[in-house]
Amino acid sequence: MRRTRFDDAACPIARTTDLLADWWTPLVLRELFAGRRRFEQLAEELDISRAVLTQRLNRLIDEGIVEKHQYSERPARFEYRFTEKGRALWPVLSAMWRFGEDWMFDDAPAVELVDAETGAAVRPEVVDAGTGRPMDSFRSRVRLRRPSVD
Repeated sequence: MRRTRFDDAACPIARTTDLLADWWTPLVLRELFAGRRRFEQLAEELDISRAVLTQRLNRLIDEGIVEKHQYSERPARFEYRFTEKGRALWPVLSAMWRFGEDWMFDDAPAVELVDAETGAAVRPEVVDAGTGRPMDSFRSRVRLRRPSVD
């Protein structure tokens, strides 16, 4: 079955959905953020078929999210490292983490997100960069951008 593509849509949510909205890509990203950079590590941790993992990694490379770096010549082996664009996805996954932690478990999940330096538990929050206030659906609206006049 062919899926509808949104990579040319006018909406930022639609374009991001085009990249992330399958059940494997966010999990591949999660593992990369957890420090698993090599194909075998990813395949083992995710229990994913090699073909599906290859497809997802190739898409992330094509989109400029990760770069492939050779770490062994014989046999040829590669690892996957985030680009700046890829690192910018961490807040998106953090927001997914927060939603999942708050709404998808009856009890606390078996894993938690912690500060790398202190080890203290962290609770991600999406804030408006202009005001520093948490994003709120009651204070935000979607509107068409006015064309700039030169």
